[in-house]
Amino acid sequence: MDDTQIAGDLTRVLISKEQLETRMAELAAEIDRDYEGRDLLLVGVLNGAVMVMADLSRALRSRVRMDWMAISSYGSGTQSSGVVRILKDLNTDISGMHVLVVEDIIDTGLTLSYLISNLKSRNPASLKIMTAFRKPEAQQMAVEVSYVGFDIPNEFVVGYGLDYDGHYRNLTSVGTLAPHVYS
Repeated sequence: MDDTQIAGDLTRVLISKEQLETRMAELAAEIDRDYEGRDLLLVGVLNGAVMVMADLSRALRSRVRMDWMAISSYGSGTQSSGVVRILKDLNTDISGMHVLVVEDIIDTGLTLSYLISNLKSRNPASLKIMTAFRKPEAQQMAVEVSYVGFDIPNEFVVGYGLDYDGHYRNLTSVGTLAPHVYS
């Protein structure tokens, strides 16, 4: 779905499909360089990171393994609830592995901080974070992020895996959701 099909639901498009494709290719090249000669496990954070993980993994030239976790702190609202729950854990023992967590978005950093603490306790050889989007103005918890696609304003955005109540994940661009949609 492209933004012209839901123009009334968006106040503006922040990042186009073409900008997303270009940036994912750039990030993949950086990751390939940084992990050259090492096995890498990509850990996607469901559900939002599906699009990011798919595009990033296809752009990588390195051989990688993939696994998934599902963590929630949102529910159906537009702001984090602050309560973190693991809905689906990894199938892989990450002890001694190089792990790259692939996130769709970092806003407050609370959920990611919890996830990183949890994963560090499993003794990976290394643990880094890649996120497609980051909201610096919303950050409440300092989280070291190695790879950032785009810094965006502290607005409620949808598209490229980001949703509102399960909708808009398949939007090929990223846009600010109009208040009338969630009011």
